[in-house]
This record gives sequence, structure tokens and C-alpha cells, in this order.
Amino acid sequence: MSYSQEVLKHFEHPCNVGELAEPDAEVRLEHPVCGDIMKLAVKLADGRISEVRYQTRGCVASIAAGSCLTEMMRGKSLAEARSIRRETLVEELGGLTNASMHASHLAMDALEAVLGKLK
Repeated sequence: MSYSQEVLKHFEHPCNVGELAEPDAEVRLEHPVCGDIMKLAVKLADGRISEVRYQTRGCVASIAAGSCLTEMMRGKSLAEARSIRRETLVEELGGLTNASMHASHLAMDALEAVLGKLK
């Protein structure tokens, strides 16, 4: 399988990996088909995402999607984070093959779930 340079960059050097102490919201999702798991946690300060961490057990694309998504989220207001689209994530990753597209769905489902816990 061939991956873009951006996917490989985020896989080899993932950003924002790990636990987040005392998050304002945290979710753990499993993709029903491939079994990849993503945990996403956020902290807010002044109505913005001040810290974000993720952990993924899964394929190259899922690890890269989590890394890229957290970079896209950091510093955003909740409204701005809610406006992040799957297509934009895929574009930021330099594209995903059909076989890897599930990673973008897992990341976006995690984003929606974690934001749903924040009011």
C-alpha cells in the first residue's frame, strides 16, 4: 500500500500522542469494521481547545489521521472545531486510498463524540 508523504510524516512522528491529565472531555471509539481504536481527549481554556491528546491502536492511516486531526483542532474554538470536515482532514493528509479511508471516518467520529461532550 502506498501512503502520501504527509501520512508517513504523521505516522513516523505523530503529534499530541498520549494521555491528558484531567481532560474536559474524553472518548474512546472502535471502528466496527477494521477494529482500530482511537482515544481522544481535550482541555479547554477561554473557550478554545488548549490541549488535545490522542492514542490509537490501529493501522498507519489511523495513527496519521489522529495526529493530523489533533494538529487541526489545537487552538480552535468549539465552533471552529465543529466545522472541521473529513474532506479537509483527508486533504491535509495528502489523500488516502480507499482501503485507508476508514481512518478518516474513525478520526471524525472521535472528534464529533468528544465535542458532543462539551457544551
